Amino acid sequence: MKKQLRAIAVLATCTMATAQKNTWQINADKIDPSNYYGITVANGQLGIVSSSQPLKVQDVVLAGAYDQYGRGRVSNFLRSFNLLNMRLNVGGIDVDAKTVTNFKQSLNMKTAAFNGTFTLGDKADVSYTYYALRQLPYNVLMEVTVTPKQNTTMQASSVMEAPDALRDVQNYYNEIDRPHITLSLLTSQAKSPTGKLTMCASNSFMFSEGHGSEPRIIHEMWDNNMHLMKFNKTLETGKPYTFWVTGSSITSAQHDDPLNEAERLTIFAVLQGHARLKQFHTKAWDELWQSDIVIDGDDETQLEVRNMLYHLYSFVREGNTNSPSPMGLSGLGYNGHVFWDTELWMYPALLVLKPALARGMMDYRFDRLEPARRNAYAHGYKGAMFPWESAGTGVEETPVWALSGPFEHHITADIGVAAWNYFCVTKDTAWLKEKGWPLLKETAMFWASRVERNGPGKYDIKNVVAADEWAENVDNNAFTNGAAKVNLLNANKAAKVLGLAQNADWDLVAKNIPFTTIANGVTKEHDSYKGETIKQADVALLAYPLNLITDPKQIEKDLLYYETRYDVNGPAMTHATIALQYSRLGKGDKAYEQFKKGYGPNLRPPFGVMAECASCQNPYFATGAGGMLQAMLMGFGGLDITDDGIKQVASSLPKSWRTVTIKNYGMEKKTVLVKGK
Repeated sequence: MKKQLRAIAVLATCTMATAQKNTWQINADKIDPSNYYGITVANGQLGIVSSSQPLKVQDVVLAGAYDQYGRGRVSNFLRSFNLLNMRLNVGGIDVDAKTVTNFKQSLNMKTAAFNGTFTLGDKADVSYTYYALRQLPYNVLMEVTVTPKQNTTMQASSVMEAPDALRDVQNYYNEIDRPHITLSLLTSQAKSPTGKLTMCASNSFMFSEGHGSEPRIIHEMWDNNMHLMKFNKTLETGKPYTFWVTGSSITSAQHDDPLNEAERLTIFAVLQGHARLKQFHTKAWDELWQSDIVIDGDDETQLEVRNMLYHLYSFVREGNTNSPSPMGLSGLGYNGHVFWDTELWMYPALLVLKPALARGMMDYRFDRLEPARRNAYAHGYKGAMFPWESAGTGVEETPVWALSGPFEHHITADIGVAAWNYFCVTKDTAWLKEKGWPLLKETAMFWASRVERNGPGKYDIKNVVAADEWAENVDNNAFTNGAAKVNLLNANKAAKVLGLAQNADWDLVAKNIPFTTIANGVTKEHDSYKGETIKQADVALLAYPLNLITDPKQIEKDLLYYETRYDVNGPAMTHATIALQYSRLGKGDKAYEQFKKGYGPNLRPPFGVMAECASCQNPYFATGAGGMLQAMLMGFGGLDITDDGIKQVASSLPKSWRTVTIKNYGMEKKTVLVKGK
């Protein structure tokens, strides 16, 4: 009962903005530090997680920065320097959670801007807004406005703090004086835990005063892990005073000289000016939001769906070859590793809406093809065997206590399926020849060597961890077998497109991979399955996304059987899969029920960030968001990725929705409108 009450309270909190018919902004009007889950602003390279403390941020996370430390003796995501924390004193009163009142926060998803406002007694009203600048992958911007209620003075400090995991911290302060501007650079450098990476950050104040009239900057060194720069200012009653902090964070994983580059990037941002920085940032997000999902008739769900899409857009960017982890850039969850969560759950929604974003996720795998070949060789197989958990180098990064590392082989087929789908959507034959074909060929070679050829119809795939991860070391798992079959068939389709010879053995293997049923005709999850509770969708994935089961009666039979056997505390994607298929079966209201069940109990205060499950406390779960967005796009929206591109199939909306519009999808930027009945 407590969990149910908490879920209701969270839903009420995170949907407050809908009363104002604003489906672009999430408002947190009550900040409770004891029950606070930060929301992330990110640009696909750098993530900033909000704090319950005024003028503070909780975490700064950089994509692609890994080192071994902490649990599991494997690579982990690294926190970067906290380069946006502020200290503010007005009229002798320090700003903190105890001294401020009327503290509110909000996220504008349209402009990816996080805002906080508060009152400091009878001294001043304060507003601050920060951005992970979309146009500059390593740069951030914060704007602070102080409106005094009386003539007074203020002192503002920009604080640079090193996370505990970093070592050998070195702090620097530099002033660059030019005829038209003086820049003060607060800079830090440190080594990652093993010394593998050099991590650097730098920031600078920005002022609107003319050169020579800016406040004097004072540098203070507190200890090895923290230093600051500050200025003093006299304020006049009722006259707002605004200043800015801009900075950058980068590591040796992205640049050979990160210390100097961090300062160069900060200087670049300063000389762009705050107005241009915000202009280009907003323009970049306007372009992203041209591809959107619009629900007419349900403002609450519209806000929540935008929240999901906002996070996926935030965690991926065009032009790099990083790939998102289950928690994206919202923290260190799952060590920042890349799983099937990417290809099966997050990737399809981005592929449909923003193919250019999806390409980087495929390039991530192509760039790590050689380690996958070595992995297959080490396990006695041919082709490429991709790791269950991947990080910077592409070697297996699963902690040894988790059997999914050596046995959850469907990840290799998931990557092969994703590669073919990229070609289906883009029809980019040059990409298929250069990158898609090697991925498809090597993954097909793996499965041809992985099966055990025990006679016609019995090319068994034995000893795997299923998509239902509670089924360990089982034979002929339905999803693993299905994904392998599709992978093999798609590899020959790619060969045909490129004018290459068909591989007859791949078709033979695909034809003989077995699928079994239990007595009532329900598809069996694996050879030894006896009706036990399962963690998450497995058999259901044969109908979507694999399209191996197409008979509506069989689809519904499988859904009804397994629907009662899923763990009630399982991950969000299961309900997304069920919702999608019920919508395609013409059962819009049942689809809606499953859709809401998939994420509603998982939302955490005060912003409705999504946790992995109803009792989990680990937001933001981008995997679940990806599954829910597929339910919107390929379920209610009726889109389907086929060999001939994105097509429209029949779907059904809940009675409460008038229409669903999918805007600017695919390479041709089409728009589709689905009407309710």
